[in-house]
Amino acid sequence: MIKRWLEDIINIFYPAECHLCGNSLTPYERFVCNPCIESLPRTGYHRNLRNPMEERFAGQFPFVAATGHFFYSRDSSLANLIQDMKYRNYPSIGDKLGEIAGKELYISGYLNNIDCIVPVPMYFVKKAKRGYNQVDNIASGIGKASGIPIENALKMIRNRKTQTSLSRNKRLVNAHKLFQPRENVDLNHKGVLLVDDICTTGATMGSAAKAITDKYPHVRLYLFALAVTF
Repeated sequence: MIKRWLEDIINIFYPAECHLCGNSLTPYERFVCNPCIESLPRTGYHRNLRNPMEERFAGQFPFVAATGHFFYSRDSSLANLIQDMKYRNYPSIGDKLGEIAGKELYISGYLNNIDCIVPVPMYFVKKAKRGYNQVDNIASGIGKASGIPIENALKMIRNRKTQTSLSRNKRLVNAHKLFQPRENVDLNHKGVLLVDDICTTGATMGSAAKAITDKYPHVRLYLFALAVTF
């Protein structure tokens, strides 16, 4: 409350600007103005069975449904937001975008059978260097919008090369057996929403999902990526 009050006072003299269009934000907007939020390209995958996100993972492991919320390309406005979120020390953009997506998923009924939200973890050394895992923020935003609790049920057990410049096959090899369930968690017979930031080939999310389904054969797994490539 005090922090938000101080932010409001600062914004009177130094109005915050939208990260996309540069216009001044109102006291009720954070990071992105409402018109820019509305202009972000939604996939609508959560309303469609056998959507392209589900087709990426079909046959790899058992899951109930999969969705990516926004279309992503490197030259898109969404890419600018994700760059700010991941690399320019604006992790709360993840909370904002997660909350937007969470509200839309909640209204659609996609979250009706979810018991907990599991963010895809970051290797502890990389997280220490960056200071945060943006996927935690995205998951937190979804949790705020839906009231569903967060469960940090996975850990990343080894580091890896960045996926950005790798081919599809090399990404799959790079992401193989990256994750391990934590010992003090039981996800069997629970509806679990696995959350990641960007899905391109699906190698990272697939590795995390397989770690869950191998350990918990009775889990009901749902997949969510904030952004997905065409």
